[in-house]
Amino acid sequence: MNYAQALEYVESLKNYGIVPGLSNIKELCGRLSNPQNSLSFVHIAGTNGKGSVLAFVSTVLKTAGYKVGRYVSPVISDYREKIQINNRPITQKALCECMEEVKGVCDGIVEDGLPHPTPFEVETALAFLYFKKNNCDIVVLETGMGGREDATNLITTTKVAVLVPISMDHMQYLGKTLEEIAWQKAGIIKNGSYVISAKQETPVLQVIAKEAKERVASLTCVKDAGKIKYGLEKQKFSYETSSGTKLQDLEITLAGKHQVENAAVAIEVVEKLACCGYTVSEKHLRKGLAETVWPGRFQVMGKRPLFVMDGAHNEDAAKKLAESIRFYFTNKRIIYIMGILKDKEYEKVIAETYAYADQIIALTPPENPRALPAIDLAQALKDYHPHITVSDSVEEAVEMAYLLAGKEDVIISFGSLSYLGRLTDILNRRQKK
Repeated sequence: MNYAQALEYVESLKNYGIVPGLSNIKELCGRLSNPQNSLSFVHIAGTNGKGSVLAFVSTVLKTAGYKVGRYVSPVISDYREKIQINNRPITQKALCECMEEVKGVCDGIVEDGLPHPTPFEVETALAFLYFKKNNCDIVVLETGMGGREDATNLITTTKVAVLVPISMDHMQYLGKTLEEIAWQKAGIIKNGSYVISAKQETPVLQVIAKEAKERVASLTCVKDAGKIKYGLEKQKFSYETSSGTKLQDLEITLAGKHQVENAAVAIEVVEKLACCGYTVSEKHLRKGLAETVWPGRFQVMGKRPLFVMDGAHNEDAAKKLAESIRFYFTNKRIIYIMGILKDKEYEKVIAETYAYADQIIALTPPENPRALPAIDLAQALKDYHPHITVSDSVEEAVEMAYLLAGKEDVIISFGSLSYLGRLTDILNRRQKK
């Protein structure tokens, strides 16, 4: 199997859709000799912030000298970004070798009359296999959707379970109430593990606390950071950990007010990992936080006009984006580029963000069967905003935005992570001209 064939196989798997539950992944990994059982994990669930916390934790651990696997979704530019060791994507050669092994097992499963694993189950098993073959010291693992019935929840060797802010999302799979969704997400908590929770709404925290108690797991709730100096290029803050360690003048380069909160979550995770034998010095903690990058999250892509791209795709993420807009861009003229998926609550994303835009350009996220057509997005936007333009492509949307924006204005592109890779390529080419 070569790389093109591996990607073709991944594409063919989309026919198997999404099937919550652990029976398929148990069968698949069982036939691969359960590679996940040889690994230790930080397991992250929640609605928004999973990727940023993963980036902070894995970069800090790498800085401290550990071999760190990371498994993320979705990706921005390259399929191989899903599976990384020490921030380096899996090589094409390793992907092909592992995919061939996993495909062989999948073929055997089907021959035995059992259901074919879904795309996410195949990728998850492949990630476990790759991390085991490379003897990772620890794996930082992000759930795909939910937690309790997510394929990643096959693992039993979780050191720290992390719950980032939980809000309404994927209701067709996870439940219609916040408590039901929280119960699904809190399903990643394992017996005797450490649990770190970001700030949560009271009903959510009650569900998490109940699950932790039943699992005899030690729960830590992240506190507010102090002495915060916000900025677009770097942010500084202080934090006192749950054990009383006082950390002054910590620095991160991820923009957005919520990234300070995500960094605080990561600090608590790192402190609990020390209790499991993964010691990290304050020097390495500081260095790792400062060196963390996470593309597509309130990321500055250009200046004069300022161009920011963000993956805000649901109500809670839209609220955080709106908060950052109010904080950083008060009295600025703002042009939006919006592209979103039709299975998201796009009306709520619009309602949270429309008021800050002078002009809105609607686009269809390319090459995504779940994309909301630009004309349908524009129709929804017209109920909120008078100045809407429909673009035929990401390229056209970028050109329109630059024509509309003066040098002191701001362009913000958001709605779905799925088109941000294409957007990044377009902006990079534009800057090279």
